[in-house]
Amino acid sequence: MPIRHVVVVMGVSGTGKSTVGALLADAFEVPYAEADAFHPEANIAKMSSGVPLDDADRKPWLDAIGAWAADRAGRGGVVSCSALKRAYRDRLRAAATGLFFVHLAADRALIAERLARRHDHFMPGALLDSQFAALEPLQADELGIEVAVTAAPEAVAARAAAALSAYENPENSTETSHGSH
Repeated sequence: MPIRHVVVVMGVSGTGKSTVGALLADAFEVPYAEADAFHPEANIAKMSSGVPLDDADRKPWLDAIGAWAADRAGRGGVVSCSALKRAYRDRLRAAATGLFFVHLAADRALIAERLARRHDHFMPGALLDSQFAALEPLQADELGIEVAVTAAPEAVAARAAAALSAYENPENSTETSHGSH
């Protein structure tokens, strides 16, 4: 069942954005884009050395993700992107209207445990505190849903898929989300 909206799977590093994003894209039969692929080499080098990105570093990255989302507008797609701050989500929305955000949420202890087990990623666990400090959860006027990542990725993706399906087909559902509470 393809979707019309572009879904942005957001959250701090280690919440499962890539896994859940790929599951959602498969469920909706739409393309999936990994936000890390949009980073310029300078950003990857900076994060790999344990230095958090600043807003200036993120602008070209967000603009590239926004361009991908704009290209998929009306045809659906899923992209992972930390989108930690409201300003970052606003920048994405300015590039592509109608984005639906899926905020994958968990407490710091769970995410730290996950990051400690991950050895194949350029984002070091040492930057986790900076991510939680920057995190601004979805606000009531933002289209999307927050989903706890304490369940298996398939269950998390199913909950997010149900919320998006309810938004796209309100006559068939009882699920609610931000922006439609």
